[in-house]
Amino acid sequence: MKTLLVLLVGGCLLCAATVHAEVIDFSKITCKQFFDTHKGDLSLILAWLDGYSREENDAPVFDTNEFAADAKKFVAYCAAHPAASLMMAADEIFAD
Repeated sequence: MKTLLVLLVGGCLLCAATVHAEVIDFSKITCKQFFDTHKGDLSLILAWLDGYSREENDAPVFDTNEFAADAKKFVAYCAAHPAASLMMAADEIFAD
């Protein structure tokens, strides 16, 4: 009975998590659209964009100080270019 209850609760949690799932096309969403609708996901998505924009042969190192500085630059770039796509902004800021 406990196993069934655990499976039921786990299934409900899994279903609840997928209800909030979303697909974001970074090549189509603009900076303004992103910042207007994804404020809670900002750090996670910026970290992903940072990693995606790096060269394939770059060392697998995440420098939090460098990332924080680049994130500030990214926000400033998007504020100055609200119609730019997120990928364009990431290429400007995160690419070496």
